[in-house]
Amino acid sequence: MRAVLDYCTGGIQRSVSSGALVIQEGGTTGHLYVLIEGRLEVIKGDTVVAIMTEPGAVLGEMSVLLDQPHTATVRAASDSTIYEISDAASFLHQQPAVALLIARLLAQRLNVATTYLADIMHQYAGHGDHLAMVGEILQSMINLPPLTVSPGSDRQSDPRI
Repeated sequence: MRAVLDYCTGGIQRSVSSGALVIQEGGTTGHLYVLIEGRLEVIKGDTVVAIMTEPGAVLGEMSVLLDQPHTATVRAASDSTIYEISDAASFLHQQPAVALLIARLLAQRLNVATTYLADIMHQYAGHGDHLAMVGEILQSMINLPPLTVSPGSDRQSDPRI
């Protein structure tokens, strides 16, 4: 994603101190963020789900593209520098190459997720436990319009049982 940096020149550079929040889960900003240098943690609930260190890594894209609140918190794991693009929707319209790079990134993520879920579905076929809902999740990822999926966690009971 380093190529994204070429399109951000002239953007607002922001220094983020270690421990500071860039994005708050559930908040809405309409902003897109691009990592220039440093280390950022993506946190869902209270679990770190990803570490971002690659210059050009994009943050906030799901919220912007879906016009919904942020789905995760992003916190600086070290002193970092980012570009902050305040009118992300306009930026993506003006920079279709960046929109295409983000589309490819999202397609890669979807491919990894569906491959993983299909593998789980295959491994646990016929078990009838909470993992049996993987097929429903895969189907909901394909159906249009998008369905709301709330898979919960192992700590929450499945209301269908």
